[in-house]
Amino acid sequence: MTQAQIVDERVADRHGCAALRLRQAYVAGAIEPLRDILDPTDAAGAYAVQSINTHFWAQQGRRIVGRKIGLTAEAVQKQLGVDQPDHGVLFEDTLVADGGVLKAPHLLQPKAEAEVALVLSKDLDLPDATPEDIFEATAYAVAAIEIVDSRIKDWRITFADTVADNGSSAFFVLGSEPKRLEGLDLRTCGMALELNGRVASLGAGVACLGHPLIASAWLARTLAQKGEGLKAGDIVLTGALGPMVAISPGDHVEAAIGGLGRVSFSLGEPA
Repeated sequence: MTQAQIVDERVADRHGCAALRLRQAYVAGAIEPLRDILDPTDAAGAYAVQSINTHFWAQQGRRIVGRKIGLTAEAVQKQLGVDQPDHGVLFEDTLVADGGVLKAPHLLQPKAEAEVALVLSKDLDLPDATPEDIFEATAYAVAAIEIVDSRIKDWRITFADTVADNGSSAFFVLGSEPKRLEGLDLRTCGMALELNGRVASLGAGVACLGHPLIASAWLARTLAQKGEGLKAGDIVLTGALGPMVAISPGDHVEAAIGGLGRVSFSLGEPA
């Protein structure tokens, strides 16, 4: 075995160790940041860890239904001390019905944020994808809430931590009023997220990298450059329109986005 092969194996072992720690945290509780394995800015290593767990869960029978974009709003980046977007995978078993009750035994420190979700009508695999390409490939948009969570204690995350942790993904809710993009103003649309009837977060489409379609084009380019792509039927959570809000069992969360209507869920006691 060459020296390079030995180094590659050691790196793979470290990534596998980080992936295992994150999977165990879903049951055993939040863990310390992964800084003994991943440099805070090690994007390649972090996505390698994310890929290990995505493959593991897919082998367990979980079905991938789309992608999420994270850290698109400056307010959220400031909350978490990062300065660039990231992406993760959406699984079918993390979709919560609009107006439903989420009883999740393994939520650790959940937060909610309101987003624009797109559902694609055709495959998109362009390394130079533009917002116009996203527009053409989108069947409809809906209001959405993402329930984010971190397997890292006290949300003390670096960019590498959140990427490795599948973009701090947990669950998501899609609204029940699908709208075609024609005629929608997703740049200046306002967002209000209410927690138990009180406004807890405000924002607008422009907070999402300037426009939700700009964020989605970034995702499409990023995936294509990795030899992946977006697929017809994929759900794309385009990123937060305002600050995240911490939630607890018993809370009711409802969001309204201009042109897309409302979406809601309640957080119940763990099943």
